[in-house]
Amino acid sequence: MNRDSINWSGMLPAVTTPFTADNAIDETAFADNLERLLGAGASGFIIGGCTGEFWALSHDERRRLATFSKEVVGDRGTIVVGVGSVTVDETVALARHAEDAGCDGALVVPPYFVALTEDEILWHYSQINARVGIPICLYNIPANAVNALTPDIVSQLADLDRVVAIKESSGDWKNFYGTLVATGDRIRVFCGPASVYGVPALQLGADGLMDCFPNVWTEEGIGMFELACNGPAEEARAVQAKGHALTELFVACGGSLYPATKAALDLMGLPGGGAPRSPLRPVEGDALIALKRGLEMHGLL
Repeated sequence: MNRDSINWSGMLPAVTTPFTADNAIDETAFADNLERLLGAGASGFIIGGCTGEFWALSHDERRRLATFSKEVVGDRGTIVVGVGSVTVDETVALARHAEDAGCDGALVVPPYFVALTEDEILWHYSQINARVGIPICLYNIPANAVNALTPDIVSQLADLDRVVAIKESSGDWKNFYGTLVATGDRIRVFCGPASVYGVPALQLGADGLMDCFPNVWTEEGIGMFELACNGPAEEARAVQAKGHALTELFVACGGSLYPATKAALDLMGLPGGGAPRSPLRPVEGDALIALKRGLEMHGLL
């Protein structure tokens, strides 16, 4: 397998995992959000990633999300499911389930919490690669996972049989661009923080975007792909500037993107919101008021 083994492109929103009042997965709200985003032009989804609070889900819940997502989406979009875990066995089990469910790819973050050597990271992925059949999308998000996938490491991983893509979410332009240059001829490179630098990423050759912001910033967030590739440069710059401003708003008001994304969905009356699972806390009080004002200022309310 390589980049030509898949047809993934465009904007794949990283969707939230909404919960009911008794803290179960709210499948109705989850499905409604997928349908809404498909209708707005999403080319697929990242299911059970960081925005989807995978760390707070049981393995049974992660498997259910994979199965249910395929039931909802069918063949209307690409489904890349978060399967990353600390151990090889756990990751392989979740990846095999995603494949059996008919999903298109497995999103594999490096083992988290414990700091690993480069050899240990390479070994981890090589073991997963040897035991699964589903295409693998690497996931670089060192702010959460501790272990970074540098351009050199990704270049080595790109030669593994099942590795076809990377969601590069380091937030470090140098690391993103280095990865694109080193591996873009072998695997598909997707920009994670599209709200920050999705436009220049696409203009320099990225294959697509995988971002949380289209959950709330739907029309322009999804439209960024086409605009960056074929639209007027001034419009693309304006959309990118708005995305950057929204990113700063969400981080300031929510502490992290995930609670702020859910709070914004609630304020906008859209499915997919609600409270995050602990240890994350809902956006409340002055922070919620500031978030509401910011959404109003940017024309989202």
